[in-house]
Amino acid sequence: MRFLISVSYDGEKLYGFERQPRKKTVQGELERVLTKINKTTVLVKGAGRTDRGVHAYDQKVHFDLNVNITPERLKRGMNSMLDPSIYVNSVKVVSDEFHARFDVKKKIYRYDINLGEYNPIINSYVYNYNRNLNVSAMKKASKYMLGINSYEAFTSGERENYNSIIYKITFSKKKDILSIKFEGKAFYRYMVRNLVGALILVGEGKEKPEYIKELITKKIRKKYVTVPANGLYLMKVDY
Repeated sequence: MRFLISVSYDGEKLYGFERQPRKKTVQGELERVLTKINKTTVLVKGAGRTDRGVHAYDQKVHFDLNVNITPERLKRGMNSMLDPSIYVNSVKVVSDEFHARFDVKKKIYRYDINLGEYNPIINSYVYNYNRNLNVSAMKKASKYMLGINSYEAFTSGERENYNSIIYKITFSKKKDILSIKFEGKAFYRYMVRNLVGALILVGEGKEKPEYIKELITKKIRKKYVTVPANGLYLMKVDY
C-alpha cells in the first residue's frame, strides 16, 4: 500500500533531507522509523531535497508498506518514534502510480530576512541581514523572474534542463522581518536562495531592477551571493 505524508521539520537540527551515512537527515529518520513499523526495509521518496539548514512546514513524501495499518495509527506511530525535530502532519493512502516528486504541480517557498538589529535568538531561522533594503525596487525586479524561463543563472550545479515556471512572487513585512514568497512549478538546487541574493543586490542599490532580466537572458551568474539556508522555508507542495 502506498502512503503520502506531509512532514514539517526544523532544518537547523538536521543535515538536510537526503540520507547520509552517520548523519541525522529527514529521509534517514523517516526510513529508520518506517522500517521498524514495516519490519522490512522502507525507502521514501520526497517531493524534493532541501539542504542543511532549510526548514519545512509541508514537505511531501511517499512510500510503500506491507503491513496493514490505518493512516491515523501510522501517523501516531511515526511521531512517537521520530526525532523531535521532525513531525508528520498528515497521512493518506494514494494510488500505486502516485509519485511525490514527479506529480508535483506547484511548490511554495518563503525566505525571511531580518532588516532590524541582529537577533541571536532567531539566527537559525532568518537571514540576519540587519540593514535596510529598497523593497520597492526589489518588487519591480521580481517581475522579471515571473513566467516560463531558463533559470540557469540562478541554479547551482549542472542540469540537462534549467527551465521552470514561477507563477507568483510576493513580499510582506512584519516588524523587522521581510518575507519573500515564491510560487512555482519547480525550484532547483540553491535556486530560491540565489533569486533572493540577486534581489538583495537590487535592494542595496548596487544594480537596477533590469539586472534580473539580463541574468535570465544571458544565462550567466554575476555579482550576487547565495543567501544562507536558515532563512528558507518549504511552505507547501501541491498536487
